[in-house]
Amino acid sequence: MTTRTCTAGLAVAALLVTTGVATAAPTYADQVLSLTNAERSAVGCPALAPNAQLAAAAKRHNDEMARTGNFSHTGVDGSTPAQRVTEAGYQYRITAENIAAGQGTPEEVVRAWMNSSGHRANIVNCELRDLGVAHAVDGSAKSYWTQEFGVRR
Repeated sequence: MTTRTCTAGLAVAALLVTTGVATAAPTYADQVLSLTNAERSAVGCPALAPNAQLAAAAKRHNDEMARTGNFSHTGVDGSTPAQRVTEAGYQYRITAENIAAGQGTPEEVVRAWMNSSGHRANIVNCELRDLGVAHAVDGSAKSYWTQEFGVRR
């Protein structure tokens, strides 16, 4: 066997080994959803389903908080969580919002929410069915987090 044949064979073998199905690493939003659902499961609540409209509302508010430093459920334009969810196209019967700042990982932020009675109440509200999650980092490397929960009309 020549060197050329051996090299070609190794190249084909390497190609066959590296063409497996690639899987993307879970995003922070995926991880927060999973951790939130684990907390819900522990108290007998059904899992929340990811929702793109709620994620868009969460992203809008979260990006604004990271950009302006306005850490509040009220947007700089005076918007409420319910208004942002509606503007994102989610027609809700029930909606709720959790926000946080400073936690560096999904585990830290879900733990912080679970240690806060109001945030915990949203997470373990068994009536809620959908969730959108956003994470952003400001210019000082501070993390901001938003969860938008909902039940459709």
